[in-house]
Amino acid sequence: MDNLDYLLFGIYPYVGLAIFLLGSLFRFEREQYTWKSDSSQLLRLGQLRLGSNLFHIGILFLFFGHLFGLLTPHWLYESFGLSTPDKQMLAIISGGIAGMICLVGLVLLIHRRLVEPRIRATTRPMDLVVLFWLLITLVLGLITTYFSYQHRDGSVMLLLAGWAQHILTFRGGAVELIAPVPIIYKIHIWFGMTVFVLFPFSRLVHVWSGFAAVAYPWRSYQVVRPK
Repeated sequence: MDNLDYLLFGIYPYVGLAIFLLGSLFRFEREQYTWKSDSSQLLRLGQLRLGSNLFHIGILFLFFGHLFGLLTPHWLYESFGLSTPDKQMLAIISGGIAGMICLVGLVLLIHRRLVEPRIRATTRPMDLVVLFWLLITLVLGLITTYFSYQHRDGSVMLLLAGWAQHILTFRGGAVELIAPVPIIYKIHIWFGMTVFVLFPFSRLVHVWSGFAAVAYPWRSYQVVRPK
């Protein structure tokens, strides 16, 4: 373990989490009129439906796959008969497929935003930063599948899961777990964590609204015109 590991994987996760949560709250309180996805559907429908659907299907699978894959204790899935090597192969295959689906959708969305003059004129710098940041993060993640196949015993996966669980539960020893992990995983993780830092300052905040919409069917009735 060196100072850089401690800074990037011992301190930075908490800095990123604080910016993600407090920044989102601040933006919701102070800039609610900017809390939207800024859809460009009216400017050009072509490529949007296919690109958006592929991107969202892929990114949602990857997000929840990472969430449950990293935060589920290994004894829990082993109690269901899923061994660590089998879980590793399941993650490689499913993650690789979802990653390719997401990549195709993201490339379509980037191409559409860059080649259509009207959409390019309404594009903010942060929009491009987020799109290309996601692209780099995704490509790095796909590259790690090759290295994961070289560690089919799941040893690296256990180290990464241990690091994530220690960070989330504020336990010591997290940095020691991730220190021996190959550099490609560390770069991918750092790019992934930085997505949460960019989150409050971009159109990504509309994701919060998507989660809130789950409770829509059970919300109280709103009286628009009393009798």
